[in-house]
Amino acid sequence: MLKVFRLLPLILLLICCQRNPLKVDVSGIKVTLNIDRLDQDIFNVTTENLQISIPQLELKYGTFFRAYNENVIALGNPSDPQYANYLNTFLRDSIRISTRVKIDSVFNDLTSIQQKLESGFRHYKYYFPNKTIPRIITIISGFNQSVVMTGDAIGISLDNYLGADCPYYKMLAIPAYKRENMHRDKIPTDVLYAWGISEFEFDESKNDLISNMVYQGKMICFLDAMFPEETDELKTGITQEKLDWCKKSEGGMWTYLVEHKLIFNSDRMNIIRFINPAPFTSCFTADSPGRTGVWIGWQIVRSYMKKHPDITLPALMADNDYQKILNDSGYSPE
Repeated sequence: MLKVFRLLPLILLLICCQRNPLKVDVSGIKVTLNIDRLDQDIFNVTTENLQISIPQLELKYGTFFRAYNENVIALGNPSDPQYANYLNTFLRDSIRISTRVKIDSVFNDLTSIQQKLESGFRHYKYYFPNKTIPRIITIISGFNQSVVMTGDAIGISLDNYLGADCPYYKMLAIPAYKRENMHRDKIPTDVLYAWGISEFEFDESKNDLISNMVYQGKMICFLDAMFPEETDELKTGITQEKLDWCKKSEGGMWTYLVEHKLIFNSDRMNIIRFINPAPFTSCFTADSPGRTGVWIGWQIVRSYMKKHPDITLPALMADNDYQKILNDSGYSPE
């Protein structure tokens, strides 16, 4: 018994060392999100109530309503005399009607999504107490952008989160690697990622591969902090099988980038090859995921933060000296 009691402090110390430092207490931070359902409200417009309903939608959704009409569904300015006719045509389209039925079945209850978003934004307020919380609006976009940003609002295109097996996606010839992330569980991380890149913009004066890699790595670390208990699969959009491949191939990938002098290469197509979504990274095997540069950038920033535990998340997000972060990370995978 004496030996057991002597070991207890050591066991507790080991447990504390393994605890995720990003699991902070946000229970005292109040964030209440009300998700406004423009996707439903807009379908309440009929040929009989057009003239009354459109001003009501403008009043309820403010500047977002105009941005949605002009930039997402391309109907133009709601003040245009022909707008009512354009909207009526949009709403009576057979694909749009059947999509609405599918949305209503998949998203009849948004409680779990709302709770995840509230948790994410509580963590956001924990690290950035003076920042504002955006308004959340669900929309039907006609399979356009998944997340739509305006100055103070985020629109979530529910028709882009109907599940990988949704028949509309196959009809639209959306490739399988994109369909993998078109499900409702991806919404919270997509929303916080979109809000993050709007708040902490990329410094385009340093537009080489390593700058893009480190910036994207910062954004995944941002998601680590917003969702400390979420899976890496949801945060990165990379399947667990391909995440395992990245871990096994990390040293080889980094060696390839160094030996081929790609790290400081500013060629646009080179950056796209490693940063943008793809079925796999063309210079690696077909077992690799797309966006391997994002994954490596994430490991660089993780290494940097581990080596400099005094650096806060706000300090990291404000630091756009991407090469310094690389140099100070001590990143050197085997």
